[in-house]
Amino acid sequence: MHKGFILWFTGLSGAGKSTISQRLAEIFRQRGYKVELLDGDEVRTHLSKGLGFSKEDRDTNIRRIGYVARLLARNGVIAITAAISPYREIRDEVRAHIQEEGAAFVEVFANASLDALVERDVKGLYKKALAGEIANFTGVSDPYEPPLQPEIEVRTDRETVEESTQRILNYLSERGLIG
Repeated sequence: MHKGFILWFTGLSGAGKSTISQRLAEIFRQRGYKVELLDGDEVRTHLSKGLGFSKEDRDTNIRRIGYVARLLARNGVIAITAAISPYREIRDEVRAHIQEEGAAFVEVFANASLDALVERDVKGLYKKALAGEIANFTGVSDPYEPPLQPEIEVRTDRETVEESTQRILNYLSERGLIG
């Protein structure tokens, strides 16, 4: 049995949040932990359908993800969230609510240079956003506020998925969140 906690990934589109989250969820399941992954794209399809990309709608989306993550952690589940969550204030609000309930909130900043993101962008979204063809694109025409003091920062433009994953596992083990 383990305590539930929240592993909150933040970072720009294409920075590796989903890839690393999926790898961690796989490892946790292999170890017999209860784990759920709240991927930003899936949440927008199901839980936040109908929300746009205004600041208010983005904040509502992140509050919903935080609420579900809190419920999961309260019930002994490792809740991994992988959403851009561009605004520092709303991430801090979610953290405060989670910590009020006594659950651990571990913020992971998936960081990569804009050049690396443009290079690995298979959908060509960054090129379109940089050309002004996509409005409100986070990190280009809409703000992204990186965390000031994340528990962990993984440099996905310099590390492999396995290196980033191992650094996160080491952190969680050192803090006694996993065995």
